[in-house]
Amino acid sequence: MTDASSTPAIPVTIYRSDYRAPEWSIPDIALDFALGINATKVRSALSVIRDADAPAPLLLRGDGLAPAAVRVDGEVWNDWRMDGSDLIVDLGERTAAMVEVDTVIDPASNTQLSGLYASGGLLCTQCEAEGFRRITFHPDRPDVLSRYKVRMQGDKTAFPILLSNGNCIEQGEEGSDHWALWEDPWPKPSYLFALVAGELVVNSDSFTTMSGREVELGIWVRRGDQDRTGHAMQALKDSMKWDEEVYGREYDLDLFNIVAVSDFNMGAMENKGLNIFNTRYILADPDTATDVDYDGVEGVVAHEYFHNWSGNRVTCRDWFQLSLKEGFTVFRDQNFSADMGSPPVKRIEDVRLLRAAQFPEDAGPLAHPIRPDSFQEISNFYTATIYNKGAEIIRMMATMVGPERFRKGTDLYFDRHDGEAATCEDFVRAIEEGAGIGLAQFRRWYEQAGTPRLKLSLTEEAGHWSLDIVQTVPPTPGQPEKLPMMMPLRLAAFAMDGSGAALADTLVTVTGSTQRVALGNFTARPALSVNRGFSAPIIVDFERGPGELAWLAAHDDDPFARYEALQQLMLDTLVASVSGKTGDDRAVIDAVGQTLASAANDPAFVAEAVLLPSEAFIGDQMVTVDPDAIRRERLALQAAIGSALESEWRTILAGKAPPATDLSRKAKGGRRLRGVALAYLSATGAEDASALAFRIFSEADGMTERQAALATLAHGDSDERAHALDIFYQRYRDNPLVLDKWFQVQAWSLRPDTVDAVRDLANHPDFTLANPNRVRSLYGALTGNQAAFHQADGAGYRLIADLVIALDPKNPQTAAKMIPPLGRWKRFDDARQALMRAELERILAQPGLSRDVTEQASKSLLG
Repeated sequence: MTDASSTPAIPVTIYRSDYRAPEWSIPDIALDFALGINATKVRSALSVIRDADAPAPLLLRGDGLAPAAVRVDGEVWNDWRMDGSDLIVDLGERTAAMVEVDTVIDPASNTQLSGLYASGGLLCTQCEAEGFRRITFHPDRPDVLSRYKVRMQGDKTAFPILLSNGNCIEQGEEGSDHWALWEDPWPKPSYLFALVAGELVVNSDSFTTMSGREVELGIWVRRGDQDRTGHAMQALKDSMKWDEEVYGREYDLDLFNIVAVSDFNMGAMENKGLNIFNTRYILADPDTATDVDYDGVEGVVAHEYFHNWSGNRVTCRDWFQLSLKEGFTVFRDQNFSADMGSPPVKRIEDVRLLRAAQFPEDAGPLAHPIRPDSFQEISNFYTATIYNKGAEIIRMMATMVGPERFRKGTDLYFDRHDGEAATCEDFVRAIEEGAGIGLAQFRRWYEQAGTPRLKLSLTEEAGHWSLDIVQTVPPTPGQPEKLPMMMPLRLAAFAMDGSGAALADTLVTVTGSTQRVALGNFTARPALSVNRGFSAPIIVDFERGPGELAWLAAHDDDPFARYEALQQLMLDTLVASVSGKTGDDRAVIDAVGQTLASAANDPAFVAEAVLLPSEAFIGDQMVTVDPDAIRRERLALQAAIGSALESEWRTILAGKAPPATDLSRKAKGGRRLRGVALAYLSATGAEDASALAFRIFSEADGMTERQAALATLAHGDSDERAHALDIFYQRYRDNPLVLDKWFQVQAWSLRPDTVDAVRDLANHPDFTLANPNRVRSLYGALTGNQAAFHQADGAGYRLIADLVIALDPKNPQTAAKMIPPLGRWKRFDDARQALMRAELERILAQPGLSRDVTEQASKSLLG
C-alpha cells in the first residue's frame, strides 16, 4: 500500500465517447457514522460483484480522503494502493466480496459545501455530482445503483435529530449518545445519498396516495422558522397530487422529509426521501417573502419532488446525460406552476429566463449541447442549457405529439427504465415508440449547441400569401458547421383591414434550411403571429412595422404572442435609439396605454407585457454592446412612457393594494402591476415620486410592496432612499434571507456609484463569503446590472475577478459561477474587451486554481 498523493494540477478532460460500463456492481451498501462536527468516523461496507469478464481491481474514488483501514470479507487487507486521490483494491480472482473502508472526515473545515459539511451546528450532505467521494471511497458514478442501510450515532444534545434516506427502521440510546438505523429499499446512485443531523423542529403532515397509502410528510427547519413552512408543505401536497393526475406517478416510500439549511450551493437536492433545500426555497411568510419568493418555493418544491421519478427511480447513466433528469423535470415543474397559477404569465417568465441566461450562453464561449461531449468539472455543467433549454427540447416533443401521445411516451419511458440508469436516447426512443413519431432529425437538438435562427419573409401571388423560412444554426466552439434542426413552429395570420380573413393557429414542423408555408388569401399583407407560445427556443428575424406589432399586441388571440408583439415593438424602438436613429416612442406609448386598459381583467399579464426589455436583452440584439447608450435610451423611453401615461400609473397606485396574505393569481398580479407603475412614475422625475415610494414602503403590509418600493428608491439619491435602506436593515438584520434582499437592491441600483457601493458592502460586517446566498445577492446582482458591471474603467470586472480569486480556495463551485459574465468579452468594444481579458488572465495566473474555475476561465478567455 502507498500513501495518498495530491490531485494533479492540470484538469483531465472526460469524454462521453469514452464511457464504459462499471466493472463492479454494488447491490448493497451499509454505512456507519460516528458523528462529530470536527471529526466524523465513517465505515462503509460495500457488497461488490464483478461484472467484467476478466479480473479487474476495484476502483473507489476519493477526494481529500485517506483510508484508516481496509478489510475484505472481514479480514485486514493490505493489497491496496492509492492512485492520486483514488483507492485501488486488488481482489484477485474474487468475483464477489464484502469490502470495508474506514475514513475520518472533518465537516467543520469543509467550506466547499460538497460531501458532509457543517452548517451552523448541523451536519448535512450534498453529494451531487461528486460529493459522495468526499465522505467515503466509492465508484461514485450514477450507473452504480445500490440499496443503502445507514446507521448514525452521535451526542443526543448536539444531534437530537438523525435523518437519512428511506425509512427509519430502528433507533436507540447508548449513554449520552443515541443512534438511528435508516433503510432505503430502492436502489439509487451515490449522488442521491443524504444525511442530516442536528437540532431541528418539524412541520408534520400526511398525504394519501391514489392507491390509498398514507405517507408521512415532514419539513425540518431551525427552531423559530417552523411558522414559515406552511406554503412549502402545501406545495409538496399539491405536487404529489399533480404528479398522480398528470403522469400517473405515485410516491413509493412511507416517509418524505425535507430539511432546510442556510449554507447550500444549489437551490435544492432531490435525495431519495430526504430532500435538502436552501432555506430560500422553503421559508416564506408575507412579511419576509415576496410573491416571486412564494412562486419560487412552490416551483422548487415541485421540481425536487418530481425528481422522485424523473431522476431517482430512473436516473442518469453518466453525467453527460444530466439533462435527461433536469430538462425533463424542469418541464414538469413549469407545467405544474402554470396549472397552479397563470399559464400565459408562467410561459412569459420561463421564456424571459431562457433569453436572459441560456441564449447568451449559447452565443458565447461556454456554449455546449444539452448532452455535452466532454467536461473537465461536471459542476460547471449545471447550466441554463442543461436545465432550461433541456426543458424546451422536451416541450417541443410534447407540442409535436400532443398531450395524450406524450403521456404514452412518458409511461413507456418510466415503465421500461424503472430502477435503471438511462440515457437521453432512451427517453427520445420511448417518445418515438409511445407516441408513434419519427425523431431522427430531432436528435440534433441533443448534439448541436447554438440557438437556431429563422429568417422569415412574406410573399404574395395573386392575393395568395406564403411564408418563406430560412433556417441557420450559428457556429459554436468545436462545432463550426451545423445541420438544420427539426422544430414545431406555431403560427397564425390575421387580416388587419377588417375583412375577417385569417389563418387559425397552425402547427408547422420545420425541418429544412428553407421551407415555404401557405398562409391563404388576404387582400393586403396579413399580420403574422409567429412562434406562438414560444413553440421553439429560437430567434426569429422578421421585419414587422410598428403598426402591425401594435395591432398584434391588441388583437392576437394568443396571450404570449400579444406579449411578444409589444416587447418587439419596444425592442425595435430601443435598438433604433441606441443606434442613433429615431425610435417611434408614440407607437410604444399608445400600445402600452391600450394594454393597460385591460389591466382589470388580468393584471399579472399586463404587468409583464408593459415592462421594457432588460438592458442585457437589448444588448443581445447589437453587434457591439454599448452599455451606457443602452441605459440612457432605456431610461429615456421609460420616462417618456411614465410621463405620457402618468395619470394611469397614478390611478393604479391610488387603489388599495391587495392584502399580502392574499396569494390568489389576481392579487399577486395586482401587486406586480403596482410595482411596475411605481417604477414608471419614478422614472418621470416627478417631485413627489420619492415621497410616494417611501409612503408605499412604510405602509406596506408585506414584502412584495416593501421591496418594490425599496428597489425604486435605491435607484435615486433622495433622503428617503437612505432612510428606507436603514429602516429595512434594522428591521431584518437578523433574518439572513431578507438581508440578502438588502444587499441585492443596492447592487441592482442604477446609480453611477453602484460599483463603489458594492465594494463597500463587501466589507460590511454582515457580508460573508461563506454563504453562497450572500455572495450571489451582492456580486451576482452586480453582474446582472449591465451598465454598472461594464463600467468603462473596468472596476466591475476587477471586483468579480477579486471575488473569484478569494472564493476559489473556499468554494470553487460558487466561484466558477461568477466567471461567465467575463467570458462575453467579444460582444463589447475593444477597450472593454482588453479589460475583461486581463481579468480572466489574472484569474488563470493564480496558483492552485480549482478545476471548476480553471475550466470556466480558460474557455471564457478563448471567447
